[in-house]
Amino acid sequence: MAKDSGLARQIPEEPIDTAAYVDGMILVKTPLEADVPEEGDMTVVTADDYHPYGLDNKREFNPSPERAVWMSALFPGLGQIYNRRYWKLPIIVGGYMGLGYATGWNNSMLQEYSQAYRDILDNDPSTKSYMNFFPPNTPEDSLNKTWLTNVLKARRDYYRRNRDLCIISCVGLYLLCMVDAYVDASLAHFDISPDLSLDWGPAVGIDPALHKINLGIQWALNF
Repeated sequence: MAKDSGLARQIPEEPIDTAAYVDGMILVKTPLEADVPEEGDMTVVTADDYHPYGLDNKREFNPSPERAVWMSALFPGLGQIYNRRYWKLPIIVGGYMGLGYATGWNNSMLQEYSQAYRDILDNDPSTKSYMNFFPPNTPEDSLNKTWLTNVLKARRDYYRRNRDLCIISCVGLYLLCMVDAYVDASLAHFDISPDLSLDWGPAVGIDPALHKINLGIQWALNF
């Protein structure tokens, strides 16, 4: 039986974690060799783990169309804030302010003409609010009551129609905000290439019926 050499006796029975003995020389493990985990402890990292982040190490914004619709339904403009389309907020606020003012003004005019129309139809001489539409020195006897009655009725119907249209427009703007929030969130990652080009050139064709050569232009739009 061969005897162990002196070099072999220098190797410890339990190898240390940071070095290995080969031919009496101590070889230090590299960081890659020392840090390699065992097979059971390995964690597999796939490309999907980095999907929410872009090249600049920032999380990519991915809005939900359903959530954008519900936020816009809760209050007009919240869906646009969720989609980070802040420039649309002044348009929405301005639209509602304008429609709100128009609704209030038309409603006030409707109330005045409705009251004047009721006063001119009754037989009570003390109720004559229709005279407020004329200068103070205008005599009531000089007015044509039939003509004035028709005018007051037409004005009442006119302002009622305008008020109702303003209310319908407010509802339409509310629905438009919801549709805009949904479409904007759905097209958040729609690929729009900035390379817009038009290729064109001459084209030659043959008419099989007339046996003639046709000249034209062919073009292709790339976007």
